Amino acid sequence: MAILPIDGGRYGTPEMREVFGDQRKVDHQVRIEGAVAAAQGRLKVIPLRAAQSIARAASPGEVTVARIAELEAKSDHDTAALVEALAEKCTLYARPWIHYGLTSNDLVDTSNSMQMRDALDIIAPKVSELARMLAETALKYADLPAVGRTHGQHASIMSFGLKFANWAEEMAEHGRRLGQTRDRVIICKTLGVVGTGSLMGRAAVDVQREVAEELGMIPAAVATQVVPRERYAEYVFALALIGSTLEKMAVEIRNLQRTEIGEVAERFAEGQMGSSAVPVKRNPIKSERITSLSRLLRSQLGVALENVPLWHERDLSNSANERFIIPTSSIILDEMLQTALGILPRLVINRDRILENMERTRGQIYAEFVMDALIRKGATRMEAYRNVQRVAFRAAKTGAHFRDAISMDGAISGSLDPQDIEKIFDAGSHLGASQEIIRGVAGSIIPAESS
Repeated sequence: MAILPIDGGRYGTPEMREVFGDQRKVDHQVRIEGAVAAAQGRLKVIPLRAAQSIARAASPGEVTVARIAELEAKSDHDTAALVEALAEKCTLYARPWIHYGLTSNDLVDTSNSMQMRDALDIIAPKVSELARMLAETALKYADLPAVGRTHGQHASIMSFGLKFANWAEEMAEHGRRLGQTRDRVIICKTLGVVGTGSLMGRAAVDVQREVAEELGMIPAAVATQVVPRERYAEYVFALALIGSTLEKMAVEIRNLQRTEIGEVAERFAEGQMGSSAVPVKRNPIKSERITSLSRLLRSQLGVALENVPLWHERDLSNSANERFIIPTSSIILDEMLQTALGILPRLVINRDRILENMERTRGQIYAEFVMDALIRKGATRMEAYRNVQRVAFRAAKTGAHFRDAISMDGAISGSLDPQDIEKIFDAGSHLGASQEIIRGVAGSIIPAESS
């Protein structure tokens, strides 16, 4: 039985979990050894015959997790065990030249980068797909007036689609940010014990360049024994930031699904149970899952930042926790994205309730527009503000509709005729630039051929 839910398969797609599987990690590191040996052979750092033997042995699956575990039980060193296991697959002549000029973290850091690259190849398309879905939803509801809320209170009228446009733009920005992050984290480092490439001499830079090209990575411009951990912190930060946006969306869905608001709801499948005790409940459990996982995802960032200031050219204080934070962050975000992609196309939008909620304050949501109309008629801003506030507070106390209250108040009705008031209380005329903003966002996200 798995101790962690991500190991047991509860969270994250099989595709993402495979990225961080033990055998995948071993295959990456063996491939690095083969690429280094091949480059060293071409550059005459090691004998060509030895390089060819090592490169032939460095094939996926040749060195197994099980064999490394057997050897590590004796050496208590995972990289030494991997090198020994690879040596078993090579000629006797080649064995002394395996891992020549390298140190453990050349394998660890470069394979970490390969895993982060593979994880980003899964995450980035999902971020783009979510941005597209959000943009399409924004367009669909661009003309629907809705309550805009600040401080949990009704503030003014907005397009319901504007909520989704805001989220769509942030997801699109995350996609752009991931591209920039990718270039800073897929680093190939083969410069040895303290970053000088000492045993390889001046050829070390050329070896690293050729290995990076072979692996589809970027050679480290400079390193100590390790790739700077600022790169890892940026990776975790980029994932945590996406998670925070997903949580922002989830929190809004949860709030709008409150019984008292009821504007949206997660789709409730046939046979689904919302509560073990209350049969009538339909809980937003998927959105709540996103919130819960986001808290865990953000917590990984603190550890990643703590790993930046290592001692001198390196120490081991980062090593153990990175075995957690990199796969954990990636798998958690993958689960959150997968959940969000499942929620959105099935989200139930209650148009009638959205329009009904605009009348929950009995017309007071139009107060901004009443004040504007008075100012346009010649009232000072403060005079208009005080009069609207006075009438609104009195109407709320007496239960009168705000429209009726301003019609009967001499200070306001003396400036506004019935036609003015009629126009003010038309929700569709108060969407401002919402629709233009939504079209602008959607146009930058949705491919032209599908829009």
